[in-house]
Order: sequence, then C-alpha cells, then structure tokens
Amino acid sequence: MSTFEPGPVMDLRQRLADACRVLGVLGLATGNTGHLSVRVPDSDNLLIRARGPAEAGVRYTTPAEIIEVAPDGDVAAGVKDGLFPPQEVFIHTEVYRARSDVTSVVHVHPATVVLFTIADVPLLPIFGAYDPSALKLAIDGIPTYDRSVLISNPHLGHDLAAALGSKNVCLMRGHGITAAGTSIEEAALRAISLNELAEMNYRARQLGEPRPISDEDIATFATRPDAAKKPVNSNRTEAMWRYYLRLTGIAEG
Repeated sequence: MSTFEPGPVMDLRQRLADACRVLGVLGLATGNTGHLSVRVPDSDNLLIRARGPAEAGVRYTTPAEIIEVAPDGDVAAGVKDGLFPPQEVFIHTEVYRARSDVTSVVHVHPATVVLFTIADVPLLPIFGAYDPSALKLAIDGIPTYDRSVLISNPHLGHDLAAALGSKNVCLMRGHGITAAGTSIEEAALRAISLNELAEMNYRARQLGEPRPISDEDIATFATRPDAAKKPVNSNRTEAMWRYYLRLTGIAEG
C-alpha cells in the first residue's frame, strides 16, 4: 500500500503538519500565513492547519495545530484554546465542494510567484527535462484568480474554485497560490513545482528575454507518460517527498 493513501486521522494530522513544515522551510510560506488541508476519510469534514494565538507558524506546525472543520468552515471537533479555523478556510471548503477528485488543498504565499501576478507576466515553459513536473503545469495552463482579497466567505471561495476549474494550481493576484492534489504530498509537490517554475522564469528575465522551449519539445513532454501523469503512489513521487522531508530536516537521512 502506498504511504500516500488515506490512513488514520492521526496519521493524516502528522502528514499535514509535515507538509506545512516542508513548505515553510522552503520559503513558500512565511510566518503564520498559509494553510494546508486534507479530507477526512468517510466524512464530509476536513483537517486544516489552524490559526490563532496558540499556533507556532507554518514552519513549526505540529499535529496539535491541525483541527477538524465541517464543510461550512466551522469547527467540527473540540480543539484547545487559541486555535481556530483560518479566515480563508473557504478556499478549501469550496474547492472540495467543486472537485470530488481533490483530496488535499494547499494555500501559500510564495513571493516570486506573487511578483509575477503583480507584474502580469506569464510563467513560460522555458525548460524541459530540467523539471518535467513544473513544465507540465505551464503546458496545461495556469489560471489566475484576479482579485487580491482574503477569501473570507463561501461566495469568494466559490469564485476561486471556479477560477481553478479543472486545473491543479491557480495563481491569486497579489496574494499567493492554491494547489490541489489527490494526496497531501501531491498537492504540496505541485506548489513546490509552481514555485520552481516562477523562480526559473524570474532568473531568466534577469539575464534577458526568456525563450520557451520548442513546440516539438513541448509536444514530447505533453504526451510522454512521465511522473507527472502517473498515479500519486508512483515510486518517483514518494521518493521526491522523502527527499524534501530529509532536505528540510523533518526526516532523518
């Protein structure tokens, strides 16, 4: 059985906390801004990183800071004082409502990606074999939610979910990103890939005018059965996640 398949709720809390810490250490989320969630198996509820005076920030998230909420965004189970659903819980509830295929949602604020939304500069498919997973995001097309407000109610969450549509990542102008996946780890890896795409585009523009790879090469990557198209329990995906756990010191090498 894949280690990414839904397991006991306590296991999901640990995995969600680990993903928060990875994204925090990698700089995709700073301070206490950003949150990740996962569906609770056999339930309409979700687990989500809490906000409040008792939290320690995304980079230092522990399973105790993962709370259970109902589809309306309210707390579904008792939590300790000082922990509450994030104000933008509706990013998560509305994406789940719109997408039965999504098991986990990531919302973070990677600075380089946000700069591209501010400048209205596209993220181009400028590399191939360097990072096929990030390239696939560019090939598929990356939608943008054009407002910069907090997603603080179901109506705004619905609009964001509509902007995401059937894609797996969405830019949020002057705000951050939302990424979706069939597991916690898949959604987090997509956020990392999107950030890598932005970082490479940013650096390329410092050197000159970026040139996308050829249509022929794009077609090759669009049709090949690479890791980005394999089931989430592919060995490569699990290996990549183990790498990030070790890189960030969450797991021992």
